Amino acid sequence: MIAFIDEHRDAYGVEPICRVLPIAPSTYHERLAKRRDPALQSARARKDEELKPEVLRVFAENFGVYGVRKVWRQMKREGFDVARCTVQRLMRDLGLQGVIRGKPVRTTIADKAAPCPLDQVNRQFHAPAPNMLWVSDFTYGAPRPGWSGRRMLECKKRKEELSECLALCCEGA
Repeated sequence: MIAFIDEHRDAYGVEPICRVLPIAPSTYHERLAKRRDPALQSARARKDEELKPEVLRVFAENFGVYGVRKVWRQMKREGFDVARCTVQRLMRDLGLQGVIRGKPVRTTIADKAAPCPLDQVNRQFHAPAPNMLWVSDFTYGAPRPGWSGRRMLECKKRKEELSECLALCCEGA
């Protein structure tokens, strides 16, 4: 939400945006102050900023194959007093993941000779009114915590709707 407010604050102002979003203006200003002055951050946040480069370094020195447990053990050998769950959280924040052994599961093997289904909507996924166009898709994906392609699409749609709502609400303000 903070990033969204940063993007639109010049056009609408902070308070009108905060009236539409479920966030208090004081919370937004507090986050800005912490971003400007790291001394205002919590001890955990400051420690995380110190440890992130070390986690990246250990991960890179080991060719990007170490997982949480091995990165944590290597950091312990180097003298860092850090918990395994902290390394796990930092690696997740940095988008790092160790190599997983084994073959990936193939659930579908496409038949190249089979005809493709017809495109009934000619790639025009816009409905003139609710309940006029229904589209379905069956996709298999290995479950991963915190990530889903569908969830990303929903968030994108919500962001577009929020921008439209914000424009309508803040025109009179």
